[in-house]
Amino acid sequence: MRVTTFEIPTDAPESDGTLEWDSTTMVVVEVEHSGATGLGYTYADASVAKLIESKLAPLVDDDLDPMTPPELWQRMRVALRNVGQQGAGAMAISAVDIAVWDLKAKLLDICLADALPRFHASVPIYGSGGFTSYSLDRLKEQLGGWVDQGIPRVKIKVGRDPDHDPDRLDACREAVGPGVELMVDANGAFGANRASMWAERYWTEWNVTYFEEPVSSEDLVGMRRVRTEAPAGLAVAAGEYAWDLADLARMAPCVDVLQADVTRCGGITAFIRADGIARAYGIPLSAHCAPAISAHACCAWESLAHLEYFHDHTRIEAMLFDGVLEPDGGALTPDRSRPGLGLSLKPEARSRAS
Repeated sequence: MRVTTFEIPTDAPESDGTLEWDSTTMVVVEVEHSGATGLGYTYADASVAKLIESKLAPLVDDDLDPMTPPELWQRMRVALRNVGQQGAGAMAISAVDIAVWDLKAKLLDICLADALPRFHASVPIYGSGGFTSYSLDRLKEQLGGWVDQGIPRVKIKVGRDPDHDPDRLDACREAVGPGVELMVDANGAFGANRASMWAERYWTEWNVTYFEEPVSSEDLVGMRRVRTEAPAGLAVAAGEYAWDLADLARMAPCVDVLQADVTRCGGITAFIRADGIARAYGIPLSAHCAPAISAHACCAWESLAHLEYFHDHTRIEAMLFDGVLEPDGGALTPDRSRPGLGLSLKPEARSRAS
């Protein structure tokens, strides 16, 4: 196993309702076996790389059967019992699990989507970015660019300066026109009272149809209340900070759309089982970010809604990997001619390693 960390500066200062940042860190795992190399990654702090090397790499080196990724997944969970299976532990497991699934598909010489219990040929996407740090001109340029690519739904960040959000939403609606679905993400910036008030305004004034994390994902009582009080045409969504299936199960009865992040929730082994939780509650699933991986993993969700085509991640993945998928008709379609995820680190990418 090889673990590499990349810290990539943003192309401009970025912020959302609750956080500001100027770089994004990716931890990449490569697992070599039988002449093939599986690749996985997570967006996490560099400390996750050390955790993988100290606790998980020995499990891979000792006795890896690349045909049974869930067996290794279970052993990794046990290995992190006292260290912590959530947070950094969940991201570490995710990166290794993804790499082993990629390895399995490469050894079988099929694309990863076909190695999974596949329901879908393609995955609908929505353009995501619209940071609160953007000027109105930059906001309009970004959203208009996604629409020009044929992406029929877009999402922006809200909640850092609510008094300014109406001007931003006016600019967004002007940029994309009336026929494009407009979505917002507060990243937990509001309490339930203000979130419910804004939900009504988003729907009636700008025809916003998707309100992500109106309150903190830790506030399940508040989340359920916002969902109950929101207009019927506006879906309340959350789940990107779920670290395992139990987190997703707790979140499911509180939202209209459940989210999961394949690089956080335990990798592909856990991610594909999130579909059962959504099916049990009769709600759709939306994938959070990491589109180069999620485009394959989402094909295994019967309850698939869409995938977040996030500005930071699409930029970084195209910078570091060959084989990244491009949007076509508002969707990503795994390439059956390329085994596994179809990704490989660009030769020049290693020079960027931290």
